[in-house]
Amino acid sequence: MDSTVKYMKTAVGGLLLAAVALVGCSTGTPPTTADNVDLARYAGKWYEIAKYPVIFQKGLVAVTAEYTPRGDGSVRVFNRGLKGAFDGAESTISGVASPADITSNAKLKVRFDPFPVSLFKADYWIIEVGENYEFAVVSNPSKKYLWILSRTPHLDAAVYDGILNRLVQRGFDTSKLTLTPQP
Repeated sequence: MDSTVKYMKTAVGGLLLAAVALVGCSTGTPPTTADNVDLARYAGKWYEIAKYPVIFQKGLVAVTAEYTPRGDGSVRVFNRGLKGAFDGAESTISGVASPADITSNAKLKVRFDPFPVSLFKADYWIIEVGENYEFAVVSNPSKKYLWILSRTPHLDAAVYDGILNRLVQRGFDTSKLTLTPQP
């Protein structure tokens, strides 16, 4: 079976589980988002540095996300990872993110393809972005999900530690973060 199809089945299962888990689930106050996100500057390739483990990314390494602005104000999303090792089979999924808050562009709704994944729109909240868009931190209203992204495969230790300290202050459990192997 093609690796993309396997990823899709895993993603569908993961999103269904996530949708069920999020109904009525909250870990306190929703996180504040970045004041303003310039989606043109946010566009491009991001490397996943760390995340809260999620079933739909289980076993993936070298995970990246690429965002491409579209003419209608939405953003094309293309996520890629390798299964188990840097020479592992590629696993991809794509979708579209639309601003849910056009004042700040920090709250997006992401719809992944194909059907039935496309039935669900996931909250993608950019809660922090570096001054030069060199890193970003993404979560959702319940704080159940968390990703730390960087423009490079490795993030400076001092920058990473600063992000962790700010996350703790914001009520996130950073002990749940797992580092994503990058080449």
